Amino acid sequence: MCKKKRVNSKQNSSLTTKTVRLKGNNMIKLLFICHGNICRSPMAEFLFRHMAEEQGVGHLFEVASAATSREEIGNPVHPGTVRKLAPLGISTKGKVARQMTRQDYVDYDYLICMDEYNMRNMMRITGGDPHQKMFRILDLTEDPRDVADPWYTGNFDVTFRDIQEGCQLLIDHFKKQAAYK
Repeated sequence: MCKKKRVNSKQNSSLTTKTVRLKGNNMIKLLFICHGNICRSPMAEFLFRHMAEEQGVGHLFEVASAATSREEIGNPVHPGTVRKLAPLGISTKGKVARQMTRQDYVDYDYLICMDEYNMRNMMRITGGDPHQKMFRILDLTEDPRDVADPWYTGNFDVTFRDIQEGCQLLIDHFKKQAAYK
């Protein structure tokens, strides 16, 4: 059984200390990351965009997703993810897996992964996190934890609930910061 790992204060501070750009044409650029970019990270990408639009803050964000591995590059979103998003009217048509690059660290404000394994791979790809831009999607929750990979578990429902929880907390965080600007 996996032990639940508490987020250290350095990771937790990455979102609270970052100056959020909300004026002019500057958007907050988010990159969601998982192992293959076919299940969890595209689920987060499309669900976050949908939720932000529904809550009237979609214009604040540029959202994308990527993989830490090369295994699924060029492949479409997993059918299980497509099935979870379809009832919400969310289409993933045209999305294909891509691998994250070192340049993504420069291009995005936050790189949000699904688990510790992906965090280690992200650190390897980027060479570190000197600007504290990288964290797990559930690090802001009362119970920081990894998002289970439905490729292995087959349970897209649990993964969806976890990602939905993380997306809502991110949106709430950015809405609060916008209110104080």
